[in-house]
Amino acid sequence: MRLSDLQHKDVINIKDGKKIGNIIDVMIESNGTMVGLIVEKSRFLVSMFSNKDEIIINWNQIEKIGEDVILVTISL
Repeated sequence: MRLSDLQHKDVINIKDGKKIGNIIDVMIESNGTMVGLIVEKSRFLVSMFSNKDEIIINWNQIEKIGEDVILVTISL
């Protein structure tokens, strides 16, 4: 699977069923291991009180990568 394939999938939080956002980048260790995803928050989650519009999702928080979505477990 390519990064471009992942970027077209919605990231959904299993805890509440809400869309978190879309992948904009990945985190890779120096040995080439992918350790996480950087997700741009959907406009629903962006608050005027928050200046952070990205969420880092660690690889162990990913539950399932499907055809259209990536299911994660994360507390926001």
